[in-house]
Parts: sequence; structure tokens; C-alpha cells
Amino acid sequence: MSKPKYYISTAIAYTSSRPHIGNTYEIVLADSIARYKRMEGYDVYFQTGTDEHGQKIEEKANAAGITPKEYVDNVAKIVKANWDVMNTSYDKFIRTTDDYHEKQVQKIFKKLYEQGDIYKGHYEGMYCTPCESFFTESQLVDGKCPDCGGEVKPAKEEAYFFKMSKYADRLIDYINKHPEFIQPVQRKNEMMNNFLLPGLQDLCVSRTSFKWGIPVDFDDKHVVYVWLDALTNYITGIGYDCDGNSTEQFKRDWPADLHLIGKDIIRFHTIYWPIFLMALDLPLPKQVFGHPWLLMNGGKMSKSKGNVIYAEDLVDLFGVDAVRYFVLHEMPFESDGTITWDLMIERTNSDLANTLGNLVNRTISMTNKYFGGVVENKNVVEDVDNDLKSVVLATKNSVQTKMDQLRVADAISEIFTLFKRCNKYIDETMPWALAKDEAKADRLSTVLYNLVESITIGAALLTPFMPDTAEKIVAQLGTTLRAYDTLDTFGVYPNGGKVTDKPEILFARIDPKEMDEKIAAVEAKYAPKEEPKKEIEGLAQINIEDFAKVELRAAKVVACEPIKRAKKLLKLTLDDGTSTPRTVASGIAKWYKPEDLIGHTVIVVANLKPAVLCGVESQGMILAADAGEDDVRVVFVDGTPAGSKIR
Repeated sequence: MSKPKYYISTAIAYTSSRPHIGNTYEIVLADSIARYKRMEGYDVYFQTGTDEHGQKIEEKANAAGITPKEYVDNVAKIVKANWDVMNTSYDKFIRTTDDYHEKQVQKIFKKLYEQGDIYKGHYEGMYCTPCESFFTESQLVDGKCPDCGGEVKPAKEEAYFFKMSKYADRLIDYINKHPEFIQPVQRKNEMMNNFLLPGLQDLCVSRTSFKWGIPVDFDDKHVVYVWLDALTNYITGIGYDCDGNSTEQFKRDWPADLHLIGKDIIRFHTIYWPIFLMALDLPLPKQVFGHPWLLMNGGKMSKSKGNVIYAEDLVDLFGVDAVRYFVLHEMPFESDGTITWDLMIERTNSDLANTLGNLVNRTISMTNKYFGGVVENKNVVEDVDNDLKSVVLATKNSVQTKMDQLRVADAISEIFTLFKRCNKYIDETMPWALAKDEAKADRLSTVLYNLVESITIGAALLTPFMPDTAEKIVAQLGTTLRAYDTLDTFGVYPNGGKVTDKPEILFARIDPKEMDEKIAAVEAKYAPKEEPKKEIEGLAQINIEDFAKVELRAAKVVACEPIKRAKKLLKLTLDDGTSTPRTVASGIAKWYKPEDLIGHTVIVVANLKPAVLCGVESQGMILAADAGEDDVRVVFVDGTPAGSKIR
């Protein structure tokens, strides 16, 4: 029988800059799903790539003094190398500058124009260059881009538009009849309530104000605008041809089984893309999953904040599979996940070095010590064995259930529950005690066989998430990765098999103090460069309008603690009258202990741009007075309600 097909894609990475670990999370997530589906027996096609056109790239190339093509060639190499560092098993890396893609986009644009779905007009609105999007005044948030919060500028230009409203009712009906189409459900509700039900505006699909794009071949002063170019990669990459000469691969693999994308571009994939497909008379992808963001210390990663982390740095510090484990295990299904240095160290020591690594090492060491490395099942069974086996044999179905729901973090937790049960089994059976009684040699042999068999099953299930680690485990156990359909059967490990006589540590424990120095060096590489301070004579004066921009509020100190790697800083948690506590890093550790501040009310500059100090995002600063030589005193306003404006 032929294998069932499974086509999975990621969003293609925009080549304006190097991807950080938050961007890299998506490719690792997709890879884990692709690997799992292959293990289940699917014929998987996994596509990723780069989005390489647009005004932002043209501007960056000009600033660098090179052509846009040279610029995207450089960044695409970086992106591909990043995906490879993370050991991802994609089948195709598409680039939107690939010749076959550009030709198909031109043909698609012309077809949609000729059938009346695209028309020429003029666009006037507020334009965000980083997002390459137009917005109306009503869509802006505090006068800024609603997507990235950046500056917008008025723009007017001739453009071609796609008639979105023509297909809106059809898309609404489709979403209502296919509740699985947009996941998680909250994303579907956002799209329906915020965009589809209020009514769609026609979409700008060409630009004339820049040249770096795919030319509209029948009107060469226009280039195809971002989404009609970028989104079509999902079909051009597998051989779609709108003249009817599509490849056998396209006929087999389309519709895609899963588009895996970030929640910030869910609108484009669940509204624009389905409507384009309807206009082309093509079936819609079976599911679009908008994953949450991976945050650093609770904040979105940004070069300007200095809190970006790159995969290569993490791999250098922790190793590939450890980084894969962090990003997959720490991401909830719907809400954003947070990654911190302390959490990575903790997970390495507790989950990887102790729960998993120590389990494998102890099992191999005891097998070598008591039986010369030979593993034999003597079938001397006790009740505790049956409980172990029931947990181990239930894991396959538990993992499958979670993976069918794309709950990857939960699937990994199920596997580590198996490993934890094995550790408990060692404590229950006490092999070291059995070894003291020759009459219990067969019981000891059975116990060690049960451990080897259980770990072998766990390692096979771990393969999609930590592939190198899984291979290392079974190699040390003297076996190979087991077929998926045998993972609910206990006793497959061959009697008389032999474990390695030289076990290797899978994950070494990390000394936090030693790691702190390495982390500090990484953070220093990406810290924002401070503008040189200008010396001024006398006191600089500002006008009342400038002073009015500063918002001072009373805030109560509810918690305070020292900051690792920073002797001068204290981390203050403030109640400023809002629903979310505010974190401030303040250089007052020389003069105040945490207990000196907790419970007092201070004055905070509430609208200061956040900055990352030694891994802590500081959301403001507190007022303190220079009270003489080497003396600083915090300004307290005890008795003032939290949140009160200071006038």
C-alpha cells in the first residue's frame, strides 16, 4: 500500500535581517511535526524558505551599497544555515526570487486580472514600511502601526487591487463549516469578529513607489505586492501552473495538510490566502495553525531592546537537542511562551541531565556492573513491573493524541513522564540491594531488562523532538530506533543484547556561575550601542511641552530582589495602579537592600522606553536624589495611592 501524503509548510522568513530564536522556533516546531508524521508512516513533504521582495529590502540594500539580489542572497544563506544548525529535515527551501516562482506569480496576477478579480485604482492611506502595509486612520493605534507599533507615513500611489469582498461570504461559510480550518480556536474568533464579519476592504496587490519586486508583465511600472507574491510559494513550490500544466507532485500534495505560521500573520493566511485560492478555483489548505510567540524574559525579542538571542549562540552554550527541547517544551498551545537563561539552565540540569541522562547512565552502568553488559529477561515478575509496563505502553497513544492536536509541548511531557516512571521504578526495585543476594540474580536481570526496554521505547518516541539524542540513547543500549507500530508492545528488545561498556553522558550538568560568564559575553554582543553623551555647560533647559511628555506616577514596591550578574542593580516589581505589574531595574543596590524598599511607594517614570539590563526588561525608572558624596536616596511618597499622577 502507498503511504498517505502529508504536506506541511512554514511561513517563509522575510530576508530583511537575521532570524532570532523566536523566528527559529517555528521551523523547529514544524520539523518535530514532520518527523513525527514520517515516524507514523506518512509520505511527508516539508517546505520552508525565504520571502525576498519589498521596499524594506530595497532600502536596506541601498544603505549597504549592494543590489537587492545580493542583499537577499546573503540573508537567505544565513536563514538556511540557521535552519540547518537546528537539524531541521525540510524537503525544499524555496526562495521567492527563484525563476519558476516569479514566472508563476506573473501568470497568476494576469489570470486574476483577466477574470476581473484585480482592477487598477489609486491607494491613499498611512503606510508602514517594516510591515509593508497600508492602514486607514481608524486602524492606527495611537497614530502608530497596529501590527508593529512603528511610525507610519501618508502615501498615495497608483495600484492594482484585489476584490476581497467578492469572496468574503464564501469564506465565512467555509470557516463555519470547517471549524478545524483555523487553529487555535481563539485565532478563528479573532479573524471572524475583527475582519470578516465587519466587512473586507479590497486589497492592494501592486506597488509603483519601489522597484524590488516581481514586475507586472503587462504594466511594467508596477511590481506585485508582498502577499500575492509570498503566499503563492505554497503552490509554486510543488509545481502549480495556472495554465493547467501542474506537476504530479502538485496534484498529489495539494491541498496542504498544515500551514504553520506565527500568530502575527494569521490574517494573511486565513483571509487573503484562502480568497486567492478560491479565485484560482483551488481547494483550501486543510488547516492553518497560528502558533504563539516565544518571548525573552517576558518581552518580544527586539534588536533595539537588546534582548535578542540567536540559535547559534544557544547551540554553542547548550547543544542542538537541548535548544530544541527548550523551545518545544516551553511553548503553550495558545498563549506566548517565555525563555530565560535561568530556565534553560534549570531545564538542562533537571530534565535533561537528571531525569533523562542520569536514567540512561545508571541503567547502563548497573547492567555492566552486574551482568557484564548483557541484557536478559528472566521473567521474574512482580506487581511493580506491571505498573511500569502500563505507563510505558500507554505513552504511544498519549503522544499520538497530543500530536494530532498539535500540542507538541504536551507530547514531550508525556514522554518525560515515561522517563520519570523509570526513575521511580529504580527506587522501588533497588537493584543495588538485589545484587547483594545471589538468589535474586534473575529478578535483578528482569528489572534491568525492563528498564532497557522502557528506555528504548521512550527514545523512539523522543526522535521527532530530539533526534540526535534518541540515536545516542539506543546506540548505547546496543539497539536501533524501533518501528512506530511496535511501541505499544513490551519485550521487543532481544534477549542477550548488550549495552555499551563505555557509556557517555548525554547532558552534563551546568554550573550556573560558570554559565553566567558565558551568558554575559553573549548579551554583550547584542547590547544596543549607547549614544555618546554630550558635555554641556550649565543646565540644559526644556520647554513645558517637552516636560509634559514625561509621565510620573506613584508606584508601590511589592517585590524586590538582586539581579544576577549585576552587583549594582536591583529588580523592583511595582504596582502602578494598572492590571499588570511593572518591572524596573535600578542601580541602587549599593545603598538599599530589597527589604528597605518593599512596601514603600516610589515615583516611576512610566512612559520611558523599555530597556534590557542584564537580562531584565526595565519598564521605566524610579526617581532618586544625589544626596552628597557617594550617597543616593530614593524619593518615597508613602501614603500616595498607587497609580496617582505626579504633577
